[in-house]
Amino acid sequence: MRSSRFGKSFAVGVAACLVGLLAAGGCGTGGMSSIVGKETLVIGVRSDLPGLGLRTADGRFEGFDVDVATYVAGKLGAKTRFVPALAADREKLLLSGQADLVLATFSITQERKTRVAFAGPYHLSYQDILVRDGTSDIANVRDLKGRRICEVQGSNAAQRVVDERQIDASVVPVATYDECMAMLKSGRIDAISTNDVILAGLAAREDGGVRLVNTQFNEQRTGVGMRRGDVEGCERVNRAITDMYQDGTAARLLDKWFGTSGLTIGKATVPQFEGCS
Repeated sequence: MRSSRFGKSFAVGVAACLVGLLAAGGCGTGGMSSIVGKETLVIGVRSDLPGLGLRTADGRFEGFDVDVATYVAGKLGAKTRFVPALAADREKLLLSGQADLVLATFSITQERKTRVAFAGPYHLSYQDILVRDGTSDIANVRDLKGRRICEVQGSNAAQRVVDERQIDASVVPVATYDECMAMLKSGRIDAISTNDVILAGLAAREDGGVRLVNTQFNEQRTGVGMRRGDVEGCERVNRAITDMYQDGTAARLLDKWFGTSGLTIGKATVPQFEGCS
């Protein structure tokens, strides 16, 4: 009798597991649901970067990354729910399951790929330098020697100047780009160096007092952060990004958010994708 009851319970468990597989793409404690087929995707976006991801007074999110996220979700047949994703929180949101995707100036690096996966990139940019108006002796990355440059927690851009470019600069860590801007305008730092689109958005918001140097170095591959293992979801996101470039949406969005910022915008072509394996 015991054996019969066990067999019946086992069969019921298997059936339940098969139902779970169809609904969630996994079974047991190691299973992981795919973003494919979800009615609503929770997407982490920046809330602090004008032009890229900014939370407005009425609680909405707006910017280039937000528009790209909306386009990608639409191609997957899903609605969107946005949550704030500051630089230090992007991986945490994915690993904890609080976000399905992260589009938040998330540069693809080999080190980050050990913890999370990336689709895309959906945008190729470069590192640049923002200085105060009237600063004439910083024209390229070599001129940052001996300067104070700030770095926002969770970003590695300023440290790359020191490590990869071998520039003897002082990196000043801060929590937010608002702090960076306040320190730059007051003279407590000499420059901000990070993705050119971040700097372009900050400069446009200031409407004077700061200047984008427009020197290009250290290519930045901005990707869609995902949990590892969702190969189908990654491939679907890559197809959506391809469509975005081929139908002209990418070029239109770049012009919408950065066309008057002083940023040099190149031809919008489909970037070479990362692998989804």
